Order: sequence, then structure tokens, then C-alpha cells
Amino acid sequence: MTTGTTAHVATGDTAQLPTSRVAGTERIAALAQQHGALAVLLLATAVAALLFESFATAGNLAGIAIQSSTLAIVALGMTFVIIGGGIDLSVGSVFALGGVLAAWASQWGALPAVLLPLAVCGAIGLLNGLVIARAGLAPFIVTLASLLGARGLLLAVTDEGARTYLVPRDSVLLDVGRGTLFGIGWPVYLAVLLCVAGAVLLQRSRYGQAVFALGGNEEAAALMGLPVARVKTLTYVLSALLAGFAGILNAARLGSGVTILGVGMELDAIAAVVIGGTLLIGGAGSVSGTLCGVLLLGVIQNVINQIGNLTSSIQSVVSGVFLLVVVVTQTYLSKVRRLR
Repeated sequence: MTTGTTAHVATGDTAQLPTSRVAGTERIAALAQQHGALAVLLLATAVAALLFESFATAGNLAGIAIQSSTLAIVALGMTFVIIGGGIDLSVGSVFALGGVLAAWASQWGALPAVLLPLAVCGAIGLLNGLVIARAGLAPFIVTLASLLGARGLLLAVTDEGARTYLVPRDSVLLDVGRGTLFGIGWPVYLAVLLCVAGAVLLQRSRYGQAVFALGGNEEAAALMGLPVARVKTLTYVLSALLAGFAGILNAARLGSGVTILGVGMELDAIAAVVIGGTLLIGGAGSVSGTLCGVLLLGVIQNVINQIGNLTSSIQSVVSGVFLLVVVVTQTYLSKVRRLR
């Protein structure tokens, strides 16, 4: 009897041990995937503060925040798109178009300067969403066409880039774009507010859960009765509206609509989202992770500026290598999480 009991316990322990190890490894992989960007951000910030005396000053940190605010808003919309299993390459051009239209319309007041860009950019997002959701075309091709179309519209408004529209000096837009509260610019507060609202929308609403389901398995989401086409369309509208709003804030901060801005911004937004732990295949991600990814890119850029003797191309190289490492790591962690 004793021998049988001992053999039974030993067999049970042997069977449970691999399962326990797999479960522990899966939990560690999940934590690393979800919070890895925050850990790297804290580490990079601490190292930079030790290496450069001027890094941890209030003015420098406020500068990083204000420089990252517009990218954070654009990346917020990109987070929804990528979690939903799509991609939006048009946000850079939509961002620039929003800024130019805001500066152009500001001569008639602050309200037209906000409403016109949002209406035009929202229409571009609606067109993207309808073509992708209803016609079934690839998001890469559709949003690439919108990138070119939005840039072409921008050039038409500015006479092929020869004209730069200025925001009137007495415009409320300048107060919003350049004003500060406790030493921090208003665009930072607006970016944080939008990110908080976006996080609540993504995690606590039916729409947000539908976005996760859509990115996880579109066919399964359709079988569950989710309005796949509507969710997909709304996601691209949201992305375009946020990109246009970021352009408005940028025009308000600069006091003009600069036509050359936004080139490559879509890649920065995608990089921030992926660095923040959102899977490129969709179905997983968070707004907080994206925000950490944006700030991490801002810290890297600031450190390169602190060094002083490095060109801006070095930032692209560092960001590219870092993004490659993140994607490889995410792929590995995703495989570990699927072990059970």
C-alpha cells in the first residue's frame, strides 16, 4: 500500500512539474511582452540621467514631453488600427494636411481652424475604412494610396509647397499650442487626456473588445455576430481624426502650416506601437505600452542630441536596430506564451 501510494505521488509530481514550469514561463513572457517597454524606458532614463547632467532637468524633460505629444496622439490611433489587424500608412500625410488646413482656416477664427481639418481628415479615414472593410482590399495598398492623395491635396492647397500659411498672432490656437501650465505645454495635457480616453475606450467598451476580437481572428469575430465592417471603418476614421488633430496642435505650436512635416511619421508611429508591446499581427496591445514606446523614442532622440556630435541619421539607425530587436523578442515571447 505504501509503495503504491509513493509511486502515485511521484507520478503526479512528475506530471505536474512540466505544466507548472510552462505556466510560470508563460506568465513571465506575458509580463515581459506587456511591460517590457516601461522597464526599458525607466532604465534608459536612469542611464541618461547619470551620463548627462542636463538630461534630468525640468526644462529638458518638458521638452521631451512636448516633442513627443503629437507622435503620441498619432500613435494612439495607430494602436487601434494595429490591434484590429490593420495598418495605416496615411497618418503622416494626414498629419501634415491637418496642420496646413488649420493654419489656412485660422484666418476665419479658431473654430474653422479645428473643424475643417477634422472634417477633411475624417473623410480620408472614412474612405480608407470603407474601401478596406467593404471592398476587402489590403490596408497596406489602400492607406498607401491615401498617403499619396493626402500629400497631393496638401500641395494643391499650398501651391506646390510654395505658400506657407501663418496662424494670426491673436488666434486662440497659439495660446493652446504655446501655452504652458506648471511649465508643461498644453499639447502634453491634451495628449495625455486623449491617451487616457483611448485606454478606457479600448479596455472598457464594446467597441474596444470588438477591436481585439477583430485582430485576433476576423472570421471568428464575424461568426460571433460582431459588426466587423463597422468596427474596421470606425478604427480608420479614429486614426485619421487623431492624426489630423495632432497636425492642428503642431500648427498651433509652430504658428504655421509647414508642408514638409509628417514625412516618415507613419513609420515612427508604427515603431512606437510595436515597441510598446502591440503585436503586428493584431489581437494584443495597450495604449499605455504605446505611450511608453513614444517616450522611449523621445529619450533616444534626446540622448543623441545630448551627445552633440552625432547626426540625425544615427537616430534612425538606433531606432531601426532597436525596433528589430523588439520585433524578434516579441515573436519569441509570443511562441513561449503558446507553449501550453
